[in-house]
Amino acid sequence: AQAPVAPAHIGMLPAEIKWGPASPALPPGAQMAVLAGDPGKEGPFVLRIKLPAGYRVPPHWHPVDEHVTIISGTLQLGMGDKFDAGSMRALTAGSFAIAEKEMRHYVLAKGPTVIQVSAMGPFVITYVNAADDPRNKTQ
Repeated sequence: AQAPVAPAHIGMLPAEIKWGPASPALPPGAQMAVLAGDPGKEGPFVLRIKLPAGYRVPPHWHPVDEHVTIISGTLQLGMGDKFDAGSMRALTAGSFAIAEKEMRHYVLAKGPTVIQVSAMGPFVITYVNAADDPRNKTQ
């Protein structure tokens, strides 16, 4: 006799995604939804982040490769230790990018933008300049 097969995942509709405030490691104003896994634990995860128009994440890096898909809107992506709007590439809906581990990068949402991030946890954001880290700002 053959072992029973686990039921197939039936998916998640956009209306079923539960949004909440983004990680305190990100500047305030973004919303986040974890679709699979747990970014705070070891193992793969997938999350979505809603960025308001003009939202910026200063130069930062991660200890793992970060895979980013632009779901809607336009994400401006730049590489390096300093925010340089002139060198950024505009990634429109449907675009995909990989920020390899320890690659210094920064982003700007041209308008309201939704991105999907997948990586291996635990996921850590390290800012090039500690003063840019929202966790270091006093309330």
